Amino acid sequence: MAQNNFAFLALLVVTSTVTLASADERTQTVEFNVKPGGMVHTFSEKMREYECSFTYASQGGTNEQWLMSVGLSEDDSLFSCSFWRPQGKSYLFFTQFKAELKGAKIEYASAYSQTAAGGQRDVTLKEDEFTVGDSTVTHKDGKFRAELSKLTIIGRTRRDEL
Repeated sequence: MAQNNFAFLALLVVTSTVTLASADERTQTVEFNVKPGGMVHTFSEKMREYECSFTYASQGGTNEQWLMSVGLSEDDSLFSCSFWRPQGKSYLFFTQFKAELKGAKIEYASAYSQTAAGGQRDVTLKEDEFTVGDSTVTHKDGKFRAELSKLTIIGRTRRDEL
């Protein structure tokens, strides 16, 4: 009898774990360091066949801890990517940046010089500071003022075009 109860409990735990894992497969958030020093760095995160990458170069200060979150809508028609500095405003000066979605066409993008944290509010970059293409969001040479603290992108997946 005790052995049957143990088998039932083990099955219940496995079933619960699978259910939690499948719910978590729609979004994931990871930490990464943004490194100054003027060298070009890339950080990327995949979810199924979709990928978001952030390529940048920055100067000043020390490493900053940032977060990247990727997610899929319930019907798999939208792929989203956001990366940001959770403490709010970054103290680094970005000499360049490019965010890229693979497997999705960008429908919305917004970039911020400051994020809502510690009583502050989101401050968006001016539209002339960056360019939004089908798969990339890129700084504009001569217009970008070197301030970046958050970028959010939503793309329509190719699956929706079928």
